[in-house]
Amino acid sequence: MHKLLTSALLGVLLTAGVPALANETQADNPVVTSININTASRDQLAQLSGVGQAKADAIVAYREANGPFESVDDLMQVRGIGEATVEKNRHLLSN
Repeated sequence: MHKLLTSALLGVLLTAGVPALANETQADNPVVTSININTASRDQLAQLSGVGQAKADAIVAYREANGPFESVDDLMQVRGIGEATVEKNRHLLSN
């Protein structure tokens, strides 16, 4: 009986695409799809791979002091942001 119930439950979840679990996860951790480096908040920037709150603060401070970034590569002008960080996130970044 236990195997039958487990199989039935698994079948329902697979057929449904596990929407309940997917929605719960998405609501708790929204997926980042695009970040404009000239308008993003500190919290949005901190979602990038290799960028925590301190680097996000540095990006915003640099932007406020120097004006908008002309290209995504200009992020490397910010102390603590190197080529590897830019490359890991390039697909998410715009200016």
